[in-house]
Amino acid sequence: MAIKKFIRYPDKRLSVKCELISSITDKDHEVWKDMFDSMYNMPGIGLAACQIGIMRSLAVVDVGDGKVEPFEMANPKILYSSGVYIENQEGSPNLPGVWANIKRPRAVTVRYIDKNGNQIERDFVGLWAVSVQHQIDHLNGKMFFEHLSSTKRKMLINKSQKLSKQGLK
Repeated sequence: MAIKKFIRYPDKRLSVKCELISSITDKDHEVWKDMFDSMYNMPGIGLAACQIGIMRSLAVVDVGDGKVEPFEMANPKILYSSGVYIENQEGSPNLPGVWANIKRPRAVTVRYIDKNGNQIERDFVGLWAVSVQHQIDHLNGKMFFEHLSSTKRKMLINKSQKLSKQGLK
């Protein structure tokens, strides 16, 4: 379909909770296709609609391990989080050029609406769980760096803004 432009932090849309979906429409399917195109162009392992300025509770995930098919989600909600945490390096095209190690639950159970309009409850483990949680954070108006201390957060934001001023994207 189309590769969309990512909005940049501190755009206020990145801190606003997305609108819940009442039913899956043809427009939602178009948005998901554009999101996959945009995600693969990054490259990345997940994308929330708000990252491209669409304030609907839509996300796509593909960690590229060949074990699980890429999939679409609407209105995802975490029902259960494991007490075991893992740390992974995370970043966002909305704050380009910087990454940080973020601790998240190793496993989650999520309820969402799939591309066919079916309500699904699904377990995710490892990198799949990390990516799903990252996308749900975006849909709830939260950026990955909000999991960091205020000092680390400020350093990360300043570094990204400095890189942007230097013309690095």
